[in-house]
Amino acid sequence: MNQRLRWIALTVVILLVLAACGGDDTTGATTETTAAAEPTTTMAATTETTGAMVEETTTTAGQETSAGDLLQCPNPIVIQTDWFPEPEHGALYNLTAGEGSVDPDSGVFTGPLAADPSITVEIRAGGPYIGSQPTVSLLYSDDSIFLGYVNTDEQIATFAETPTIAVMAPLEKNPQILMWDPETYDFATFSDIGDSGAVVNVFPGQFYTEYLVGTGQLTADQIDPSYDGGPQRFIAENGALVQQGFATQEPYNYENSFEDWGKPVDFLLIHDSGYEIYQGALGIRPDKLDDAARECLTAFIPLVQQSAVDFQNDPTATNAAILQAVTDLNSFWVLSDESVANTVAMMDSLGVVANGNNDTLGDFDLDRIDTIIDQVAGIEAFNVPEGLTAGDLVTNEFIDASIGR
Repeated sequence: MNQRLRWIALTVVILLVLAACGGDDTTGATTETTAAAEPTTTMAATTETTGAMVEETTTTAGQETSAGDLLQCPNPIVIQTDWFPEPEHGALYNLTAGEGSVDPDSGVFTGPLAADPSITVEIRAGGPYIGSQPTVSLLYSDDSIFLGYVNTDEQIATFAETPTIAVMAPLEKNPQILMWDPETYDFATFSDIGDSGAVVNVFPGQFYTEYLVGTGQLTADQIDPSYDGGPQRFIAENGALVQQGFATQEPYNYENSFEDWGKPVDFLLIHDSGYEIYQGALGIRPDKLDDAARECLTAFIPLVQQSAVDFQNDPTATNAAILQAVTDLNSFWVLSDESVANTVAMMDSLGVVANGNNDTLGDFDLDRIDTIIDQVAGIEAFNVPEGLTAGDLVTNEFIDASIGR
C-alpha cells in the first residue's frame, strides 16, 4: 500500500475516533456536484479496517452529505474495460496499489482493494478478450459486471435499448486520435483528411466516424472498419493510410517500439474535432442502481477519483503491475517501462487526466454532454431518443467535489 493511502487511512481512523467521542451522528442526502460546488470541509473516503464502513461526512456547497458503505458493494467488484491493461486504465489498477495478477486465458486482473483488502477488485480486459464488442452489451448480458467502460456517444446511440448511467469519468479528455505518416501526408484539420481521400482504418462500430462523416469532415467511402489494434497494416502499407490510435500510445510506440517503422507519426485528437465525449467513463445499468448500489458507489467512486490522482503523482507500482499483466498475457499488445512512463506524461501534458472546468477530477460537465446530444441528433446512426438530456446519461451524485489535481 502506498504512503498516501496509509496516510489517508490513518486520518480517517483518527477522525472516526473524534467523531465518536463527540457523539455526532450526522447524516444527509448525497448531492450532485457542479462546476459551482466548492467543498468547504471533507474527510477522505477510504479505510483499511475490516468491515469497510466509510463513516464520512462531507460538506459540499453548504450541504452535508453522508458517505456510503463498501460492504454494500459486490465482492468482487467487477469492472469491464475496453482494452488490454494499460496506463490509461491506471485509476482502476491503482485501486490495488500494484497488487494482483492477471489470468492469461481470460484477461481478468484480480487484486485486493487497497482501501479494504477484504474486498477484491476484478478488472476485465476488453478488445479481443470480449470479441471487440462494446461493454454496454456485456453489462446487459453478464450480470456479474458491476461497472463498465462507456463512451458518451455509445451511451446516446444505445440508450433506447440498453441504457447506461455514467457515474465517474477517469479521463477528462478523449485520447483517441487519427494518425498518419508525416512524410506522406500533411494534415492540419480533419477536413484536410477528408479532402485527401485517404483510407481511414478504424475499429468497427466507432461512433466518432459517424460524427465526422455526418458533419462533413470525412467521407463515408474513406472509412475502413477493419482495424484490429495492431501495427502490421500501417507498416506494411508504408503509412499510405490514416489509422486510429491513442495519443498516449501509438505515437511513442511507432517511433520507439515498432522497429519496422521507427520514425514519428503525426496526429489529431478526436476531441479537437469538436466531439468532446467522455471516453471510458464508468457506467452502470439503471436497473442496478438500487439503494445498495448507491451506498457502494458513494464509498467507492471517491476511491477511484483519489486513485486517479495518486496514479498520476506516483505510477511506479501500478505501472509495474500493468507491465507484468501485459507480459503474462503474451499477445501482440506490448508495453515497456519507457512506454508506460510516456503514457503517464502524455496524459498530463494533453490534459487527458485532469480536473474539469472546476477543481474536481472525475465529474461530468452536463452542458458539454447536452452539446454532444445536439451535435449528433440529426445523424441517423445515433438514433437519439426525443427529449434525451445529459441527466439521462450521467450523474455526479457519487462524486467527491474535494478530490482533484
